[in-house]
Amino acid sequence: MNSLNIKTGDKVQVISGNKDIKGKQGKVVSVSAKENKVIVEGVNLVTKHVKPKQAGQLGGRVQAEGALYASKVQLVCPKCDKLTRVAHKIEDGKKIRVCKHCGAELKY
Repeated sequence: MNSLNIKTGDKVQVISGNKDIKGKQGKVVSVSAKENKVIVEGVNLVTKHVKPKQAGQLGGRVQAEGALYASKVQLVCPKCDKLTRVAHKIEDGKKIRVCKHCGAELKY
């Protein structure tokens, strides 16, 4: 199983893709390490056609976020507000994620 440095709740920026999504920032809604994909809030919106499941329920077109490959997004440091890779540091016997630039703990 793959392990990703991006966790649910992190603030990320899209670093590659088409002109509609490149450069957008958002919060990670879910992470799929098995598929190596993430879903970012408000980025990569796709239109789904939904059928009514019960009588009286409306069908139609619904916009939802689509998944992106994790390699297309990069973490944004909450302190220095720069795009950063993740470094790891051990404090009090616990492994924590830190910013490569400023050394701040990456906690969201």
